[in-house]
Amino acid sequence: QVQFVESGGGLVQPGGSLRLSCAASGSIFSRYAMGWYRQAPGKVRELVASISSGGAMTNYAGSVKGRFTISRENAKNMVYLQMNSLKPEDTAVYYCTQYSGSSYYSSPIDYWGKGTLVTVSS
Repeated sequence: QVQFVESGGGLVQPGGSLRLSCAASGSIFSRYAMGWYRQAPGKVRELVASISSGGAMTNYAGSVKGRFTISRENAKNMVYLQMNSLKPEDTAVYYCTQYSGSSYYSSPIDYWGKGTLVTVSS
């Protein structure tokens, strides 16, 4: 059974930075694309960034492009999200998940961890 444990969230001022981490287990991690999603209060969960199985290809939501960077360490079954120039509208619970194939054009599996809360506020 796959498991995802997200960490690294917290309270940060606008313009600040955070690095989120996701530890994955229960699958052959290096075979699958991974993604970070977020859900703000009262809103639907949305894609933030995704990365191919080998890490060579990445994809970002327009609202975070140029500010966030997704990366992965297959040897450690870890995926990261470096978030810079944070804005209040980035406030949300952030989740990582696995895709069904090596490309992020495949579908994300319908399994989620508990997420990690990011609050951007002065």
